[in-house]
Amino acid sequence: MPSSPPTGTGDPAALDSATRKAFRRLVPLVMIMFVVNYIDRVNIGFAKDAIETDSGIGAAAYGLGAGLFFVTYAIFEIPSNLLLERFGAKFWLTRIMVSWGLVSAAMVFAHNETIFYVLRLLLGVAEAGFFAGVIFYFTQWFPDAVRGRANAALYSASTIAAVIAGPVSGALLSLNGFAGLRGWQWMFLLEGLAAVLVGVAVWFWLVSTPDKAPWLTDEQKTALLGKLAEEERARAATKRDRAPSRWSMLRDPQMLVFCFVYFAAQLAQYSVTFWLPSFVRRIGGLGEFLIGLIAVVPFAAAFVAILLAGRISDRTGLRRTVLGSGFLLAAVGLTVAALTSPVLAVVMLIVATVGFKVAASSFFAIPQQYLAGALAAPGIALINSIGNLGGFVAPTLMGQVQERTGSVSGGLLVVAATCVVALVACALLKYVSPRRAGIRPEVALARSR
Repeated sequence: MPSSPPTGTGDPAALDSATRKAFRRLVPLVMIMFVVNYIDRVNIGFAKDAIETDSGIGAAAYGLGAGLFFVTYAIFEIPSNLLLERFGAKFWLTRIMVSWGLVSAAMVFAHNETIFYVLRLLLGVAEAGFFAGVIFYFTQWFPDAVRGRANAALYSASTIAAVIAGPVSGALLSLNGFAGLRGWQWMFLLEGLAAVLVGVAVWFWLVSTPDKAPWLTDEQKTALLGKLAEEERARAATKRDRAPSRWSMLRDPQMLVFCFVYFAAQLAQYSVTFWLPSFVRRIGGLGEFLIGLIAVVPFAAAFVAILLAGRISDRTGLRRTVLGSGFLLAAVGLTVAALTSPVLAVVMLIVATVGFKVAASSFFAIPQQYLAGALAAPGIALINSIGNLGGFVAPTLMGQVQERTGSVSGGLLVVAATCVVALVACALLKYVSPRRAGIRPEVALARSR
């Protein structure tokens, strides 16, 4: 945002109109970006068996390689988000998408464990800052009262991606031998290049801040920037829930709770996502394309649940209740899936997927409201980087459990227990409800439902 934002919110009608325009023009583009991002994150799950067969990589090595991405992702997350704040979302998100697309396409060369590990580490470096950058970007565009829906739209893109990823990845895997490449090589190559193309489009279409938007009138810019500035001053003036300094963030109990809760959501997500095709294969007698189709059902259900949860969160202001409900569903679904037959396990993984997707999508509206000023970018990055270590722990845990016991049931029970602890931790999260703070819900968005 500009260094000297307007001091008033201006005409409420102009604010509503500006918010509606921003939602319509920016959110679909960001959703497309996240669709491509999510596909490039989870396609390794569809390639698991083929990579193990062609490269001799065992379940434990696969789990380690899948998780290494999140190590470098966590290390470079905060620096990346600070650079986004400095250079602007348009430039930095373009850089991220192009570089991660190229590295993802280079997975065609993952013929042994060493190359596999190196490329996964490089992918984490390239992609670091993407998700946290988008979450921070939303704080520069959307008032508190509508951020729940903006975040929900972003997360709904991951379910759209999952619906697309299953059939597309399954179809690409069936190209085995075409032009001398294995099916999994075609999958990584084409899906990686898709990220490069979308990154180029981002350069031409994304607008970093409201004052640079040619499709907003001066009155709309004043109203939107004034509203965002007003909320920022309110956060900065809050004594009881004052956010920590940049250097003391990890000593702040609230930040530690934020990190753990998001870690639990990511742990559940990647425990299911990387192994879901394997769960479907346990049913038996299914081809790769059909496995891909079945694997999209949990995410199709989650798509509806995420959008509904976002509206409930914004309209009621019960952010913790919505968040906790997601963890409850995840814990129940994972527990039953670990203890039952293959068919019922897949059904219960639908419940679990709805749960962890609702939890993840509803979470960031709370730290977005808690963090103020210069703390927003590094604070969101810190939460995301530590939380995303769940993406390292999940495949490593599941791979080790499978290799030692021949089943991942024990790993699912551990993840379910973590979700229960996160459910309890939700009560410790601090935030000011938009309704309790007297923040007016955006009429235009409410009408767009």
